[in-house]
Amino acid sequence: MKQVVEVTQAAAFHVKEMMRHNEEEGSYLRVAVNGGGCSGLTYGMGFETEKSEDDLLLSQHGLEILVASEDAPILEGTQVDYKESLMGGGFTIENPNAIASCGCGTSFRTAKKSGTPADC
Repeated sequence: MKQVVEVTQAAAFHVKEMMRHNEEEGSYLRVAVNGGGCSGLTYGMGFETEKSEDDLLLSQHGLEILVASEDAPILEGTQVDYKESLMGGGFTIENPNAIASCGCGTSFRTAKKSGTPADC
């Protein structure tokens, strides 16, 4: 199995800055897949203080990342990056398993999992 999720150094830096700003130091970064969006699945990222039994624990660039074991096949090979542009900066997610995504850029589906589409 490939690395489930790769968080780039730029993304890790910004996540750690957010943790400091929100007083979440010592928390895990959760990368998740949720149902919804135009194409059926959406990405989720947030902070958690507890690891559950069926979480995979990854450590990259001084950041501890949690992925639920049920999300791992959908996220396998996914890269989370942070990019700056003239309009500001933001996180980007590149998932090689996504076979379709919608115009809003936050929803996708894979060949094996279509999720539950909802209105964008």
